[in-house]
Amino acid sequence: MAVLCDADILKRLRSGSLTIHPFDEAQLTPNGYDLTLAQVQPGGSPVVTAGSVDIAPGGWFAVSTRERVRFPADLCGELWLRSSHIRKGIITSFGRVDAGFEGSLTMTGFNAGGAQVTLRIGDRYCQLVVAELTAKAAKPYAQRSGNYQGQSGITLDAFAQKLQGAGAARKPKKGRP
Repeated sequence: MAVLCDADILKRLRSGSLTIHPFDEAQLTPNGYDLTLAQVQPGGSPVVTAGSVDIAPGGWFAVSTRERVRFPADLCGELWLRSSHIRKGIITSFGRVDAGFEGSLTMTGFNAGGAQVTLRIGDRYCQLVVAELTAKAAKPYAQRSGNYQGQSGITLDAFAQKLQGAGAARKPKKGRP
């Protein structure tokens, strides 16, 4: 599997075989593309779509990207948290964006640091690294599970929704740090 460089990403975008929308060339990196926050949902709280959200130490949250992506059967993506967030104590698990996936991306995170972290709508959150498969997938994402195909905004599974609700119950009591 080979990682696409900035020039190859631009070629794929121009040919229409890869879609990142909206696309801003200023977010293109030498080996990927920085995705921005469209929504943040702190555990147990409503979704925020403008302004900023403070994530307390020990706080769980979900985010979605402003960008919608569409991958052909011969490309996949990897998501990497930007180091500026890692340095503040944010931990998250990322995976691959499957060949054939289309939609916005939902990720969850946890503030493992000792200080509050502010996430701003529109800020760069993670890098999407695009990789070429050795051959086209025989059955792209939509033909395999396709559970989140076409998603828009934060999309959680039933287990994550339960965790989110549990996060609301763990908020510190008034007067406690």
